[in-house]
Amino acid sequence: MSLFKARDWWSTVLGEKEEFDQGCLCVADVDNSGQDKIIVGSYMGYLRIFNPRPVKPGDGVQAEDLLLEVQLREPVLQVEVGKFVSGTEGLHLAVLHCRRLCVYAVSETLGNVDHGNQYQIKLMYEHHLQRTACNMTYGPFGGVKGRDLICIQSMDGMLMLFEQESYAFGRFLPGFLLPGPLTYSSRTDSFITVSSSRQVESYKYQVLAFATDADGRQETVQQKLSSGKKLVVDWVLNIGEQALDICIVSFNQAVSSVFVLGERSLFCLKDNGQIRFMKKLDYSPSCFIPYCSVKEGTINTLVGNHSKMLYVYQDITLKWATQLPHVPVSVKVANLQGLKGVIVTLSDNGHLQCSYLGTDPSLFQAPRVESKEINYEEFNAEMKELQKIIKEATITQDILPQSEKHRDLIVTAEVSPDLDVESQAIDSEVKAEVVPSVTIKVTIQSKMTAQQPYLAVCIQAPLAVTCDRFTFNDLEPGSSETVVLSVFLKGNFPPSELEGNCVFSCNTPTGIPKVAQCKFKLPLRLVCFPAQPSKSANHKLTIDTNKPPISFLTIFPDFADPSEEDQANVLGFQFLTGSKITLLASKTSQRYRIQSDQLEDLWLITKELTLRLEEHFKKQNCKDFACTFSGSVPLQEYFELIDRHFELRLNAEKFQELLSERAIQFRAIERRLLTRFKDKTPAPLQHLDTLLEGTFREVIALADAAEENQANMFQAFTKLKSATHLVIMLISLWQKLNADQVAIMEATFLPLAEDTQELGWEETVDSAISFLLRTCLSKSSKEQALSLSSQLSMPKDTSRLKKNISLFCDRLAKGGRLSLSTEAATQQATVVPGGCATIPESDLEERAVVPGSTAVFSSHKHTAKQKSSPEIIFGKKCFFQGHSALDVCLISKAFSQKNDVSSAQRKSLLATKYSNLLLHESRSCF
Repeated sequence: MSLFKARDWWSTVLGEKEEFDQGCLCVADVDNSGQDKIIVGSYMGYLRIFNPRPVKPGDGVQAEDLLLEVQLREPVLQVEVGKFVSGTEGLHLAVLHCRRLCVYAVSETLGNVDHGNQYQIKLMYEHHLQRTACNMTYGPFGGVKGRDLICIQSMDGMLMLFEQESYAFGRFLPGFLLPGPLTYSSRTDSFITVSSSRQVESYKYQVLAFATDADGRQETVQQKLSSGKKLVVDWVLNIGEQALDICIVSFNQAVSSVFVLGERSLFCLKDNGQIRFMKKLDYSPSCFIPYCSVKEGTINTLVGNHSKMLYVYQDITLKWATQLPHVPVSVKVANLQGLKGVIVTLSDNGHLQCSYLGTDPSLFQAPRVESKEINYEEFNAEMKELQKIIKEATITQDILPQSEKHRDLIVTAEVSPDLDVESQAIDSEVKAEVVPSVTIKVTIQSKMTAQQPYLAVCIQAPLAVTCDRFTFNDLEPGSSETVVLSVFLKGNFPPSELEGNCVFSCNTPTGIPKVAQCKFKLPLRLVCFPAQPSKSANHKLTIDTNKPPISFLTIFPDFADPSEEDQANVLGFQFLTGSKITLLASKTSQRYRIQSDQLEDLWLITKELTLRLEEHFKKQNCKDFACTFSGSVPLQEYFELIDRHFELRLNAEKFQELLSERAIQFRAIERRLLTRFKDKTPAPLQHLDTLLEGTFREVIALADAAEENQANMFQAFTKLKSATHLVIMLISLWQKLNADQVAIMEATFLPLAEDTQELGWEETVDSAISFLLRTCLSKSSKEQALSLSSQLSMPKDTSRLKKNISLFCDRLAKGGRLSLSTEAATQQATVVPGGCATIPESDLEERAVVPGSTAVFSSHKHTAKQKSSPEIIFGKKCFFQGHSALDVCLISKAFSQKNDVSSAQRKSLLATKYSNLLLHESRSCF
């Protein structure tokens, strides 16, 4: 037991699954017996009255402590005790419902048996409200003596005033949006509230009373919906935050003050709205109550927060902090059974507690710990094991935890092996007779209770699905759900990927989010069909293998016709958009050729060929199968696609500027015309209407052109992604990159799923390649010391990007390796086998020509203008267009020998620079 915990004097839990709020608690002498009682109302409609009488502090509720419990059938919004009945000054209970105000008399009936006295309530009067109520306040409005009047604030901002049994009038608050806390100050005879504008506003009762309704003389029914008139505020104070509660404090030894509890501050105001003091809170408060202080001129305040803490302030000084067993939504100070200053708190789930801030001694004593000898060998073994685990976790750098063997959520997607008999394509732009579709069956298996389950199916355009979002009812443990959807080609151009992703998300009963996902692969028949092979083509690629060629009848059974023997070595494909691709297998060598008129069209067929070959040899238990590429990568054609995409981005920027100019012109003409029309003296328009119509047509034409350019830019970006995938594959086959290095290349060249004007492909890729050239592919420590700009902007042209791509390929050709570790930045000198001397890289990177190569280069800084040969010859040594040869020798790094600094200093410098560059470029590169 801690000194700073609230001492439990009496407590109970009200009902089951009931909800309570700020106005549901009241402490007063409701039965006029001279002792305080605790009155609690709930949103379930229950009204309870307690008189706690514990035998000793900490006792639970006894049967005789509950004086009264009655169900009122309507939610109880607020309970108050005051002089609400005319003809008597006795206290009565006012209960506010959504559409009713009821005033009850609580009386005690002496019992004749051992069960004790009985309490009952009697309805004195009620008012049916025409508007939905929010809260209420009471007091001697207008300075009346011996009785209290009631003011109710509705949800639409109307103050309804009742003079006990009769309705007085209603007034609307000016500028009302949402209701706020409301209270009455008897000292100034005014109502104080906090508006949705985050302003404390005060309205005089006299102003409310003298303000007449607009149709008051014709009004025959009280509380008519159209009644009420806007008011004039007495004073306003902007507090800059929404208020949770307002209290008026008027003690004998303290000046009258208005306390306002905000979301992050506690305000104390004078009667005229001036701030006496304020306290910034470093927590989120939930309720408060000011009470009398023993020190003259000061006021104590109890403030509860959402961390189950209760703070005691004397003005702005924190005097005490205590821990509560629940989050209070309402707090009161009561005198119960002769004990003064009992703190009564109520939580939102019905935990009612009476506590005090005592200092009872702690009776708990920590047990003695048995001392034993330290086994240093076990400690050292455990330390080594922990260090090993930490080192492995640091090397892998996994952001997400590894998947569990027995997962709570399992999502599977099953793609139908055959196309749909009846196509499910909707609004397809493809100009084909029939647009095929394929059915996907997604199954969700849950081993836990899944709340708010949601399934999203992600497919990259131009592919589309019949339905991409699904919602379900809550899933019980062991249940499953299945959905069926269809995928088809919607845009009139081939996609860059034939893959999709299913993402399922839900919440556990404790509120923890869970996500499960799975990927699926779409069939090639979805976007193309068999066609006659073409003999001539503008672009040709050849893939080498280490196994004899396989008949296309075996690896492409869904495209090849078994009756035609010539399709064993030649096969034709045609996309739904019209372009054709031809696939050839050599009869004498272990090579496959893919050719087409468009570079980007080669990607899907090349990828499908390599995947089916790997799958075929895997079934044959052949583990040494490998594909290689020994030709020159078509960088010049790749650069043309980059230029085309960048040109469309420039056009989009120009269209945006022109649209902005025409829109400004259009608004200026509108203002001129409006001024002419408002003028009392007619004046000629001077062809402003003609100019307005012409400007409008220009705006529409520019908007249409911008929209068409946007569609063309998206199509160009898809083609660019296809060509980028192809280039990555060719480089990985040529350099024999592993999976991690291919992943780095994909993160470098394909960082964006979508291309926008604010963040485009060119500047993102340029920044990522520059980062690699200054880290793992750097020539010297000078390049590593260069700092990169952390802000990306659209470049003026693509010359820098193309130069960096060429340099990137050249560094890979000279033995550079992609790695995210700092060790790769320090490359050691390598001795070439066969006794060849190493060739250090010069600043000019002089070209080296290989016998049998098909291109000549002047420098690595300039890409050769000659296009590569349409047909690439294999079995000879060749190299990238615009780059040095790969097969001359292995390159040693000279900077490791020429630097003046020591090895330790050099490694430290490299690690520091690499960390800074990775921090700056991680957003755009990886």
